[in-house]
Amino acid sequence: MKNDILQILIDSGAFLEGHFLLTSGKHSNQYIEKFRLMESPIHLDKVCKKMALEFNDSKVDIVLGAAIGGILLSSGVAKYLGVKSIFTERVSGKMELRRGFDIKDNDNILIVEDIVTTGGSIFELVDIVKKYNGNIVGITSIVHRNKEEINFGYNYHPLLEYPVDSWEEKDVPDWLSEIPISVHGRSGK
Repeated sequence: MKNDILQILIDSGAFLEGHFLLTSGKHSNQYIEKFRLMESPIHLDKVCKKMALEFNDSKVDIVLGAAIGGILLSSGVAKYLGVKSIFTERVSGKMELRRGFDIKDNDNILIVEDIVTTGGSIFELVDIVKKYNGNIVGITSIVHRNKEEINFGYNYHPLLEYPVDSWEEKDVPDWLSEIPISVHGRSGK
């Protein structure tokens, strides 16, 4: 299954090679442009189905994602689980539930994310679920690109673990410095 996800990313044009400035401020020679995946309903549906299958035996009431990428993911996964989908938005730099979305006490929440590097957005989503006294039944992402495991405190199942090299600006290797920098999809964090 893991190779299936990589192939879906390649087929959808989401897997890129070059010199990229990441949201974290680090530089990398590989980048996954999630919106190439998300603009393809067929590829996106395959990913959402695989995410849902990971939690098919869990009791899920709500699938929660973060705008913008998490809107499509949460909706697609929720479709396969037959449950409600909601998302958070960043307001003045802080993640919030808006638009009348609510998590009731003891609702069982599945958190979905696209690409995980540091896990910052997931930690913010975990805090929101805790604030509303929901139960986190699991966390999933399309890709976990960090070389290290991240302990979110809950069951985490990325569809693909694909660690990539990244460097602080002062440590960028010479061969990568020779490639012009490309900036894609920075979330404004």
